Amino acid sequence: MKLRPLYDRVIVKRIEHQRQTASGIVIPDSATEKPEQGEVLAVGNGRVLPDGSLRALQLKVGDLVLFGKYAGQTVKLDGEELLVLREEDIFGVFEPAAAQDKKAA
Repeated sequence: MKLRPLYDRVIVKRIEHQRQTASGIVIPDSATEKPEQGEVLAVGNGRVLPDGSLRALQLKVGDLVLFGKYAGQTVKLDGEELLVLREEDIFGVFEPAAAQDKKAA
């Protein structure tokens, strides 16, 4: 099933990293905090401004983003846990290292 967010909302899937101690013991997900990074799966049309115009979102599908620990609403879709966030709940977008090298030059 596909989920299309409305207005300035985005659908994000948390990126789970397997956590392991220095001695090699794997820490289960239930004992760790949820990650604050994720991949954007879908974006809405944009934010409606007071004058009635529509401002497009700065995010796109596939972006890796950083968001607040308690941000958004968790939903389950096809057995998968997803987050529905407003664009303003997202702190930033991770850029690939190649893009950062070009900006520095």
